[in-house]
Amino acid sequence: MIEICSYILLFFLYSFLGWCLEVLCKLISDHKFINRGFLIGPYCPIYGTGAIIMTFLLKKYLDDPITLWIMIILCCSILEYFVSFILEKIFHARWWDYSTNKFNINGRICLETMIPFSIFGLFILYKCNPFFLNLINAIPHTILYLLTIILLIGFIVDLILSTKIIYNIQNITTNVTKKMIFKKDDTERITKLVREKIEKSKNLLNRRIIHAFPHLTLLQRTRKKNKKRH
Repeated sequence: MIEICSYILLFFLYSFLGWCLEVLCKLISDHKFINRGFLIGPYCPIYGTGAIIMTFLLKKYLDDPITLWIMIILCCSILEYFVSFILEKIFHARWWDYSTNKFNINGRICLETMIPFSIFGLFILYKCNPFFLNLINAIPHTILYLLTIILLIGFIVDLILSTKIIYNIQNITTNVTKKMIFKKDDTERITKLVREKIEKSKNLLNRRIIHAFPHLTLLQRTRKKNKKRH
């Protein structure tokens, strides 16, 4: 149980650091603070998930940095592609798009982002993990259990609220598409109209999502034809 709690804290730690990295990049590029990520809280779970996957699956390659680097690229690529695909199927939206980047696969992953992520992965496995695990192991067990429970409860509540927000945006998209006639593939126009509607609304959480994902594309749903009764 202590080991499980330690890795849960490690997950949240890397999720928070990933969020910090995303916010810093946006601060440098756009000169303003943007709360990045799908969730409301200051964490990006894809970073924590990637770090934990690497920690468990790639231990045997620690003595071979070149092989480890290649395996990190493979793991990160599969994870990012899978997350992009699943989020698109669940929420009918494309959250990021690397279609304009060179060496991309279906716009979901690209070499340009995988190289820096793989370097971060090496730093995590060789330097960060030993340091952070030593700090976590120094925490008294009672505090460790309590901290883990608090973080998990907060994470679950955040996940529920954030999912509700996404479904609110889906409802807005549905209402927009019902009132207008669109072409066969008119996702850009739909996304623009929905963004404009959300920007004019007073719902700060809805607006946070579209600011967090400037390349968010709301995909056009296929309208079902009514079946004739025979």
